[in-house]
Amino acid sequence: MEYTAVIRTLGKGGEYYQKTLDSLIHQSMPPSAIIVYIAEGYALPAETVHQEQYVYVKKGMVAQRALQYKEVKTEYILFLDDDVYLPSVAVAILFHEIQQYKGDVISPYVFYNHKKSVKEKIRLTVFGREVCRLFGSRWGLKVLSTAGFSYINNPKKGVYESQVNAGPCFLCKKRDFLKIRYEKELWLDETPYAFPDDQVMFYKMYLNGLKILTSYDSGIVHLDAGSSTGNVDRTCKVIYSEYRNKLIFWYRFLYSNERNFLLKFWKITCITYVYSLQSLNAGYKLLRGKKKEANAFLSGVKDALHFIKHNK
Repeated sequence: MEYTAVIRTLGKGGEYYQKTLDSLIHQSMPPSAIIVYIAEGYALPAETVHQEQYVYVKKGMVAQRALQYKEVKTEYILFLDDDVYLPSVAVAILFHEIQQYKGDVISPYVFYNHKKSVKEKIRLTVFGREVCRLFGSRWGLKVLSTAGFSYINNPKKGVYESQVNAGPCFLCKKRDFLKIRYEKELWLDETPYAFPDDQVMFYKMYLNGLKILTSYDSGIVHLDAGSSTGNVDRTCKVIYSEYRNKLIFWYRFLYSNERNFLLKFWKITCITYVYSLQSLNAGYKLLRGKKKEANAFLSGVKDALHFIKHNK
């Protein structure tokens, strides 16, 4: 099977980017081409394997992925961020599994939600962000009416069907990716962080009838998978981006697509619960003197409602 590896980058990946490139050329099934989509205005990185082709595009997590890929001549595309390590047989495993399980899209499980501490699992479950699922064996990752997702707590198989996945690495046919018209979701790039861009992209695939698989045994590693926000300003940008974008996602893909009145009411109940809980959390932050973080949440909700009102 032939495929093209495409990488989105700002050219600042450093050693992580070099590891990504090195792991690509050492695959048992190497790519036919490596095309790197770098944001306009950024210098080409020094790291190289002397096989990659660079294409300048508009900056943005969505903008640098929602492309037409006219440069790609193969049927399959391996989509990558610039900080992914692939063991030498990783791509071969993905191809084998996508064919064995008759999938359309496959992505490695790289964030290991099920390995978080019990305390963190409970906190994220209560807030409806990442719900730990103790029962059920069909879905690996499933979108919830809270605009969050659930994950299987004790994966026992190498591959599960999913509704959502992590975006640092995935494999699918070019025509299937173009089918979802991801360029319609450039609203995600309007915020400092495009989160939850991966969830939006994969859920659009699911709604378009593509069978999504999650591979738990490919060995692929997201090298920069840390979640530390670092400082108050960055934390505020993350809070604003998340609660603005998730509310828009909920409205566009969960609420608006629902035709059953009772299920529609259930979705309203779920999102009201989540944002009410976060409002209480924002109030608590105000009492602790964290005014910027509280305001970031409120601004995110306000801007989401404004966007929804003017983009129906």
